[in-house]
Amino acid sequence: MPRTCLTELNPSGSAQMPRKAGNTPRSRRRLRRRGQPPLHLDTEKAAAAEEAPVVEVEEFHPIESEDSQTFAVDRASVELQEDTGEEEVAPPSDEGGALVPVDPLNRYLAEIRRFPLLSREEEAEIAKRYHRERNPEDAFRLVTANLRLVVKIALEFARASRNVLDLIQEGNVGLMEAVKNFDPYRGIRFPSYAVWWVRAYIYRYLINNWRLVKIGTTQAQRKLFFNLRKESERLEAQGFRPEPRLLAQRMGVKESEVREMQDRMSQSEVSLDQPIGQAEDATLIDVLPDESRNPEEQTAADEWRVFAREKVEQFEATLKDKELEIFRRRLLTEEPATLQEIGEQFGISRERVRQIETRLKNRLRDFIRGKAADIDEAGG
Repeated sequence: MPRTCLTELNPSGSAQMPRKAGNTPRSRRRLRRRGQPPLHLDTEKAAAAEEAPVVEVEEFHPIESEDSQTFAVDRASVELQEDTGEEEVAPPSDEGGALVPVDPLNRYLAEIRRFPLLSREEEAEIAKRYHRERNPEDAFRLVTANLRLVVKIALEFARASRNVLDLIQEGNVGLMEAVKNFDPYRGIRFPSYAVWWVRAYIYRYLINNWRLVKIGTTQAQRKLFFNLRKESERLEAQGFRPEPRLLAQRMGVKESEVREMQDRMSQSEVSLDQPIGQAEDATLIDVLPDESRNPEEQTAADEWRVFAREKVEQFEATLKDKELEIFRRRLLTEEPATLQEIGEQFGISRERVRQIETRLKNRLRDFIRGKAADIDEAGG
């Protein structure tokens, strides 16, 4: 059989053996100077190669081994997984387990793509049926069809949280609350209603986990937490200095609340148990001032409280009829009745009830002062 070899063609078209490195005259002289023997080409093999017929090769196909075939099969399976949108988790090995090929966020996004979306008609039908029957399967359809909406909203707050999956989880809880409270007969679509619940739960999560110490516990504080920086930047863009008084007027809150929120957001948490200086036995809590009352002031306040309670009970014993009822329902209760309610009970006007209440307050003050001459000093 003729031998197959790859040769170079000279301009004349005849076959020419390529020169081997180290066989040129210049290479041989260089090797002699270095003390290395020159390379010699076997003349007999060269002559036999020249006499052998040359077969032209159009394409070069390497010989496939078992490893290359296995690699081709693995690559084909990966391409198939990319076409189908499915991801394969590497099986655990005997050496200690395999690494996860994808992060959890991409895994979650791949999972929610399996749930179909609902058309406007399907959404309205399922929402009305769930509103009537409270079937969990209908609620499941509404929730799973809007999981992409939660992801979209959560990504808007990605810069405020280290883990987007936590935001998505809180948003999903808000989505389920929206399903329970949605009224399909209001004339609005469910996603338009659910977006407010999703944002509310994400806002609450950010406030509760912004720091170890909560900084937004009231409605005014939550409003300041999200809008204080934006309002300050807006005032600076308009050429105003963001003073606490101006910020309070623009946002409709108290100036003290603005100052308090600025202090909270500008400072970080400090551990009370951290050591101070070189001595490890002294901590920060040891040098903090105690703002509570001293024992003398606390004892005086407790005695005054007992004295006042006794005198109020004595004064109550002197009242009867309308005065007693007004005294109990207007002055001794944490949730006083309205003037209208008491007036309707006794058949008198609200102004008359107010006059009786004012007279009772004056009589109570005079009664206590008559029992204790140093009432002003004790009360102060």
